[in-house]
Amino acid sequence: MGMLSLGLGAVGVAIAGVFLANTDFCLTGAEQATLEYLENADLKTIGDEEKMFKAGTLWEKSGAVVVAEASRLSSLKPQLEELGVPLFALVKEHIGTQIQDFRPHFAGDIFLDEQQIFYGPQQRKMGGLGFIRLGVWLNFFRAWKAGYQGNMEGEGFVLGGVFVIGAGKQGILLEHREKEFGNIVSSEVVLDAVKKIQKID
Repeated sequence: MGMLSLGLGAVGVAIAGVFLANTDFCLTGAEQATLEYLENADLKTIGDEEKMFKAGTLWEKSGAVVVAEASRLSSLKPQLEELGVPLFALVKEHIGTQIQDFRPHFAGDIFLDEQQIFYGPQQRKMGGLGFIRLGVWLNFFRAWKAGYQGNMEGEGFVLGGVFVIGAGKQGILLEHREKEFGNIVSSEVVLDAVKKIQKID
């Protein structure tokens, strides 16, 4: 009887673990970023001649859609170009061929955010429990079907997000934080926010 109770207890713990891993109960809540926090981030160009610049220059005249490591919004590039709003990706590290491998899957310019400002102010990580979340596997499968295979190099647990930022001091019009790996905001929500951008001549 003792072994049966022990076995049932282990099964119960496993079920509880899977349940908790598939909820947001164990996930650190996202702290909202401010415009001042983002615009002062030091970003770096990627290429032969790396240059540092302040993030605020990306959106000062026309606003911008800034993506912290997600490629699915590339499909919006034609609509964004019509609206005169650029699309940028910020990656947190440059190891091996990571960025070279990522480039074919992203239609905008890619910059390096070594301080991981756009992944904060309070970084959120999804550890090993993320790999038993159904949504994570569905997102991985969707990315694999689209031809993006990812890699096993570098830091892979920090969750990213998407920002739509208005021109000048208009502010952050949309801030979406990943709830799990590959969780991306809908294109319609992004476009609705982009249409609120008031450009500066």
